[in-house]
Amino acid sequence: VQVEESGGGSVQTGESLTLSCQASGSSATLAVMGWYQQAPGKQRELIASITRRGVTEYSDSVKGRFTITRDNAKTTVTLQMNSLKPDDTGVYYCCAEYLRKYWGQGTQVTVTS
Repeated sequence: VQVEESGGGSVQTGESLTLSCQASGSSATLAVMGWYQQAPGKQRELIASITRRGVTEYSDSVKGRFTITRDNAKTTVTLQMNSLKPDDTGVYYCCAEYLRKYWGQGTQVTVTS
């Protein structure tokens, strides 16, 4: 499975961003897809995930502000990020998990106050 993110950038507090992830490969539609945040100086943390059936989970830090969706036909996953805060700053990685984890290269999100 190959994974590639797009989107990201620099915004101010309260603004929105959309991240997209394209997964390819024979097992892409079977994978659980997730978005991880790696804040400066911290470990990578799972913030949102979605199964191929559309079951979602969110970390407490983003619940109610971020929405993860999935298009199985296109094997794309989108993370809609609203009401962004400076604590949301970091590198965001898309991950496809099927028997093992497959990572994208990451995309930078910077939120300034």
